[in-house]
Amino acid sequence: MLAYITRRSLLLIFVLFGVSVLIFGILMTFSPERRAATYVTSPQQAKDIPRIVQQFGLDDPFYIQYVKWMKEVFKGNLGWSLVASRPVAEAFWNYFPVTLEMNLFAAPIVIIFGIWLGTLSGIHRDTWIDHSTRILAIVGWSLPTFLFALVLLMIFYGYFQIFSPGVLSDHLTMFILDHPDSFRPYTGLYTVDGILNGRLDITLNALSHLVLPVLTYVIVVVALNMRVMRSGMIEELSKEYVITAIAKGADKKTIHIKHARRNALLPVITVAGQSVAYSMEGSVAVEVVYNRHGIGWWLAESAVQLDIPVLMCICLFMAVIFVITNLTLDILYAYIDPRIRLN
Repeated sequence: MLAYITRRSLLLIFVLFGVSVLIFGILMTFSPERRAATYVTSPQQAKDIPRIVQQFGLDDPFYIQYVKWMKEVFKGNLGWSLVASRPVAEAFWNYFPVTLEMNLFAAPIVIIFGIWLGTLSGIHRDTWIDHSTRILAIVGWSLPTFLFALVLLMIFYGYFQIFSPGVLSDHLTMFILDHPDSFRPYTGLYTVDGILNGRLDITLNALSHLVLPVLTYVIVVVALNMRVMRSGMIEELSKEYVITAIAKGADKKTIHIKHARRNALLPVITVAGQSVAYSMEGSVAVEVVYNRHGIGWWLAESAVQLDIPVLMCICLFMAVIFVITNLTLDILYAYIDPRIRLN
């Protein structure tokens, strides 16, 4: 196991190298003046673009520019964000906790409900339970995320005046800004920091602002996990080892849960893992509609304004996340299915 993890970790270096070359190659399609933004670290530098072009040799050959760019990346210099009006690295750690907070609540619900509903649907095939879950899956997977988010926002906030958009209510946001000594952002997650600072009102307020974003994300994404789990359960229940066990009088619950469901989990783990990895980028539609200034909102604003340093930063971040996710999934396969060996 350790040897396998070591080999895969070394392989990750080459994968990330390939991704960085690809991203930088795309960057090279822009003019030197536009690319100079990836080296700017302050508003003062942005006023002297020709000097930046000359300093970093943005007219040099590709490989020379790539080496200079990677040196800046390793130094933590990812450029200047026009959207955030601050260095990209600093802005990233400001927006990332908002996205992470939503995913910490949404991801477990998506995985657990997807497996549970898919298992029920597969076991009770062609019954009212199966039909109900299939309708839920079709509706959830077919609905555009932004439309579903707008409908929920209109119903709950527009008509009932509950679950307002944003991360925190305005009065609490102003309190935090006006009293930095009274509330310290230890983690950047308001649900956690509220507890650490002894302000349960901030925690509860942050939780109320998470209800609609999490609900939107769960209903849209859980549909795919549920359908994959249902298909896997139906396939496993039709295999000879299940039929033989039932014919011998084995307990059906044990067969369904301990044997069939475990063997049907592998495709679901793959889909769920990729969904969680993708969600770390931030669901753009969810964050934009609910005005949550996370990675997804930042990405949307940066794409509109062609904020190249931000786009490159998020591309690199997602490459790292997907590479780590794939390694984690491969390791989980061996624990779930003993037939798989990490050789």
